[in-house]
Amino acid sequence: MAALGIDFGTSGARAIALNTSGDILSQSRHSFAVGEVANPSAWRQALWALLAGLDSAALACVQRIAINGTSATALLCDRTLTPLTTALLYNDSTARSELPGLEEIAPAGSPTLSATSTLVKALWWYRTVSAEVRAAATHIVHQADWLAAQLHGQPGVSDYHNALKIGYDVRSNTYPNWLLTLPIADWLPKVRTPGDIIAPILPNIATQFGLSKTCQICAGTTDSIAAFLASTAHQPGDAVTSLGSTLVLKLLSAVPVDDAPSGVYSHRLGDLWLAGGASNTGGAVLRQYFSSEQLSALSARIDPSIPCLLDYYPLTQPGERFPINDPDYTPRVTPRPASDVEFLKGLLGAIARIECQGYKTLETLGAPSLKKVYTAGGGAQNSTWQTIRQQQLGVAVAVADQTEAAYGTALLALRGLSQFTQKPR
Repeated sequence: MAALGIDFGTSGARAIALNTSGDILSQSRHSFAVGEVANPSAWRQALWALLAGLDSAALACVQRIAINGTSATALLCDRTLTPLTTALLYNDSTARSELPGLEEIAPAGSPTLSATSTLVKALWWYRTVSAEVRAAATHIVHQADWLAAQLHGQPGVSDYHNALKIGYDVRSNTYPNWLLTLPIADWLPKVRTPGDIIAPILPNIATQFGLSKTCQICAGTTDSIAAFLASTAHQPGDAVTSLGSTLVLKLLSAVPVDDAPSGVYSHRLGDLWLAGGASNTGGAVLRQYFSSEQLSALSARIDPSIPCLLDYYPLTQPGERFPINDPDYTPRVTPRPASDVEFLKGLLGAIARIECQGYKTLETLGAPSLKKVYTAGGGAQNSTWQTIRQQQLGVAVAVADQTEAAYGTALLALRGLSQFTQKPR
């Protein structure tokens, strides 16, 4: 038996097949061209390319598949899952005009109280689409939901990780009454536990790619939670920082913590909780100024032992989600020194400070003190950055055993959330 995990991120998609021992049997990658990251048709083509790129013998052994997507990336669909709108990405604040009205309805601390939440986007679509589109609409669909449905054909199914930012109450495992009074209530998906079986794969898809017709498609998760699952973090106080296009922090906690002004929310993970948030800083800012080759060469010339006094807050555009939740927050990347080495050092140091501020915010709100940080994502390979971050955080920083979110998603398909079903003694 094998399981397949598929990860859809901001730069591309990845697939990893595992056996029951966690050994990688096969993997494939697909990079997005400019403009494809928000294009559902491109997502579907990427999904087919990933499946076609896997070893046929490994595919034939796959009995479970799960998919992760970027949190709060969503679109509006009809009953056949045909998109009726363009997708709005995880960091798209186009719908922010709906936030003041939602603040009068949703309880304080709700993860929906963000300019980029799925619920804000759904309310904006309800108000701005044509009457014809509104009449045809039946489902608000997250990226992971839509892609999984291409495999199992069942519309309107999500998981409680993706559904958090549409207002699903993960404490009671129900939709709250205040949400069910909203005009978009009929668009809400059915919510499953991540890793639970939804339905068998469509026979034509199984035949096309050489998958077993008994292969089951499972409820998925978000990309950052998948990265957490890929690590060996398992005790309260363990954390995973995902250094991808953005900076995402996940801290394992015995209790949930939420704080909308800080952009803090908690995902249920079996009997435990993942407290954290997602900042708009990260690798996308670095790529605005440097190529991958330049980042590697310049990082090797940085002396982390010498403090950097540049007061940066690196963002690609105005707007921050965590540890400051402000859609108008202004980036700071000046003054730029003549030396590219010093400029990069300033950017890396600033992102490390934001990471440190994020974990301190979580602890202030009631999460456990930070014990160890595992690093995932592309930035995990930068040893200079790791040293800078360890100096800021004051705890051990290590590269996760597995840094690919697709690996964590495959584990989810294989084992569900079984390792988190009992609180540690």
